[in-house]
Amino acid sequence: MDRLAALQLFTRIVELNSFSQAADTLGIPRATATHAIKALEARLQVRLLERSTRHVRPTLDGNTFYKRCVQILSDLDNAESSLRHIAINPRGILHVGMHGIHAAHIVLPEIDTFHTRYPDIELVISSGDRLANLIPEGIDCVIRAGEPRDSSLAARRLAVMPQLICASPRYLRRFGTPTHPDQLASHQAVRFFASSGASDYPVELFVGGQRRSFETGGWLSVNDAGSYVSGAMQGCGLIQLPRFHVEDALFDGDLVEVLKGWKSPDMPVSALYPHQRQLSQRVRVFIDWLSPLYEKKFGPLSTVNDTAG
Repeated sequence: MDRLAALQLFTRIVELNSFSQAADTLGIPRATATHAIKALEARLQVRLLERSTRHVRPTLDGNTFYKRCVQILSDLDNAESSLRHIAINPRGILHVGMHGIHAAHIVLPEIDTFHTRYPDIELVISSGDRLANLIPEGIDCVIRAGEPRDSSLAARRLAVMPQLICASPRYLRRFGTPTHPDQLASHQAVRFFASSGASDYPVELFVGGQRRSFETGGWLSVNDAGSYVSGAMQGCGLIQLPRFHVEDALFDGDLVEVLKGWKSPDMPVSALYPHQRQLSQRVRVFIDWLSPLYEKKFGPLSTVNDTAG
């Protein structure tokens, strides 16, 4: 294994705390990884990693060396990206995480145009609502709705999505249709909680030019968008979410918008990627390709405001 490959292997081991996982992500045998690190330590004449049956962690010297390696690899990636043929024709595997509805309704209908433009990128899309731990899971970037809360991730906003409150006709027949936000306290809502453990998100509306939160009752809590909509369609309560998630259900009459006279806050959607690494050209071109798709669906960012209507 050459010196550059050894540096790449070492940084992956530190980030994943595992020889096996690092070897898997780089497509090399576990024994090769072990031999390469022993050779690296012998050449440097310093112990870089503390090994136990359960954990692998850098020594003090190893942690210092890791930081230098990250900088070296980032500088190299930046230098390569500056070459015109690499910048125009990036190659390699790109792992992206996004909600299934974004994949199905925004990204995948146009995905052939991305492949036609960048035929040497192998795209791997994982769907779900959980915010992945990007580095350990080998994911290059994720597309997520809501305000980014993880300070370790850089964010590029793609759009802001108009939201609404809706419920099924069955629910409205049983509990009545709210005609003012103050009536929400006597209504049921399907509760949504993040997989990270964040608490339930309250219903929010602009009232008198001010953004206000409203508590509701509720007996069903879910943590994925599909179950959230399904719960509402089964009459379990009100939901508040981006309009495009339920456009078909609204058109078919399976869900009915309520409290139309009060504007829901718009929900941002962003591309997130790790801070500590140079933004790779693969990630850069993918986000650049995504931006006009989201603009086509939700309008330019500069013309959409999160204010009372």
